[in-house]
Amino acid sequence: MDNHNRPAMSQDHAGAILQTVERVWWSFVDKVARLGWGRLALASLLAMILGGILQLHMLALTLVLVSILVKILAGGKYQAERAADQAIARSEEAEQQAELETLQRQLAEARMGALQAQIEPHFLFNTLSSVCQLMEDSPVKALSMQKALIRYLRSSLPEWRDSPGETSLGQQLELSRAYLEIMQLRMEDRLQVRLKVPESLLAARFPVMMLQTLVENAIKHGLEPKAEGGSIKVGAKVLDGRLRLEVRDDGAGFPEQPGQGMGLANIRERLAMLYGPQAELALEAPESGGIRATIVLPFALS
Repeated sequence: MDNHNRPAMSQDHAGAILQTVERVWWSFVDKVARLGWGRLALASLLAMILGGILQLHMLALTLVLVSILVKILAGGKYQAERAADQAIARSEEAEQQAELETLQRQLAEARMGALQAQIEPHFLFNTLSSVCQLMEDSPVKALSMQKALIRYLRSSLPEWRDSPGETSLGQQLELSRAYLEIMQLRMEDRLQVRLKVPESLLAARFPVMMLQTLVENAIKHGLEPKAEGGSIKVGAKVLDGRLRLEVRDDGAGFPEQPGQGMGLANIRERLAMLYGPQAELALEAPESGGIRATIVLPFALS
């Protein structure tokens, strides 16, 4: 072998040894830094006992002293790095949780918007058709229906666009009042209406289109099927901190499968999304006939 290559090989060998020693040293420092004081004391005691058995007292003592010194110097740094890592992990977890909550809220709002859009489109077409027919037979009545339809659209369209959750009970009542006025013009003496909501409750928070859905159900399934028609009553009160809105009719009563229509399922799902178990929709059949639908939810002013 060439003598010129021996110094280079010796340097490579020495470098490899140095890298190994450095790797072992930093592994030792890392393990000691992570080790608790109790375990370090136990390990030191075992090292002293083993050193006494092998007659390596000074080596064992040196190892124990170095371990204690490394623990003092590196332990604080390790604890600080660990605390920093935990803080970063908590921050990332909180950020992920916030993003998840934002996505869940956006999903809930999208679902609520889709549910809210499930209104009865035939009402609009039927009303426009009635206006066209009345223009020939009764222009005055057609004008009244047209004005009521404009009020209905003015009350409802901004809510469908801008209010996926709640609005005021007064706004919802105004919407239903315009709808009932149209229905009275169409049904004439076959429909009597009574709205009894205290003025103090008009500012109460109330979900969009829920009152309207109950009113439409009462007309469509309760009163229109009866030849003589009937009456519809809307009332509201606060009891035990909860708002109770009631829509009652004396119409045909429950269908064959009560409470299974899209409108009522829509209400129940939206109540669950908005208020959880704090809200409910109850349906009853009074002895006098018809259906009483009651929405109960937490009372709050807008």
